[in-house]
Amino acid sequence: MKKYLLPLLLLLTGCDQTQQASPRQQTATPVEVATVSRSPLVAHRILTGSLQAVSTVRIFNEEVGRIISLPYYQGDAVEKDAILASIDDSLIQAELKKAEANLKQAKVDVRRINSLYRKKLASEDELARAQTAFETTSAEVSLLQTRLSHTQIKAPFSGIISERLKETGDVVPVHSHILTVFDPNEIKIVVPVSELLLSNIKINDAVQVRIDALGEKQFAARVKRIFPTIDPQTRKGRMEIQLETIPEGARPGQLCRVTVDTQTTARRNIPFAAIRHDSQGEFVYRVTPDNKVETVRVQTGILLGNQMEILEGLEIDDRIVVKGFIGLRDGKEITPVEPKATSSSSAD
Repeated sequence: MKKYLLPLLLLLTGCDQTQQASPRQQTATPVEVATVSRSPLVAHRILTGSLQAVSTVRIFNEEVGRIISLPYYQGDAVEKDAILASIDDSLIQAELKKAEANLKQAKVDVRRINSLYRKKLASEDELARAQTAFETTSAEVSLLQTRLSHTQIKAPFSGIISERLKETGDVVPVHSHILTVFDPNEIKIVVPVSELLLSNIKINDAVQVRIDALGEKQFAARVKRIFPTIDPQTRKGRMEIQLETIPEGARPGQLCRVTVDTQTTARRNIPFAAIRHDSQGEFVYRVTPDNKVETVRVQTGILLGNQMEILEGLEIDDRIVVKGFIGLRDGKEITPVEPKATSSSSAD
């Protein structure tokens, strides 16, 4: 009987050891991990802006008076030097005729006094006064001719009327806004840009533009100008985009979306998915050399796409958990799994 008890005890002992080993094997939780790296963060940004006319001129009158002609309306095309508006010039015409008559008389007086002066029948002072009267009257004629030209308001360039703010018969004081003209052949896009992104954009960088009103088509464009100041409230600057060709149907004021691909300077970064939060702030689960996890407090910087900059808490080549957080705690044994590569994209 004893010879059968020993194998039986050994068998039961082996089963017990197997049962005890099984739970230890099940405690190793499979998680996805990533490595802390220092690399440029690539941003694929979509910025919204509006189409604007490069050349837009508001037309003001430089002479007070009644509008007697205003032939163009919103949407009308005008040629350069076309007369956009005419102001009643009858009073100026009358003043000009009077000044021209005075000028003729002043010219005759200069000739007469000069002749008498050569014969020593007129003084030098009388000749000087006659010449002064002539020059004063000549200047008055020139002034009235200039004022007369201001009653005919001409188009500064070929364009389209976008605003008509007065009507024929209106009496307008000087410097009244009458019309607005813009050039449809030159259109720009001005978009606000985050200060973090703006520093990585350069003049002549290629971008793609989609105009919502014209469908899904993308139009080639380039960065023409970067404005030198940053708004202290929004922390955004501005850049000007120029389309390589003006698409048919594009109009000032239309909403557009500018796609910009930029690469920042090298920064220590990890996938954003690795960041956890609790009442004390941000933390990650770092993987130890023996494949266990430990909680590490971190200080983060900027977020570009799916990558988060790490300012403090982690070192290059540290391994951190990015997926599989359920049940994790300090000292938990894990089975590391490398995640699939993902692309970085973002919309602003």
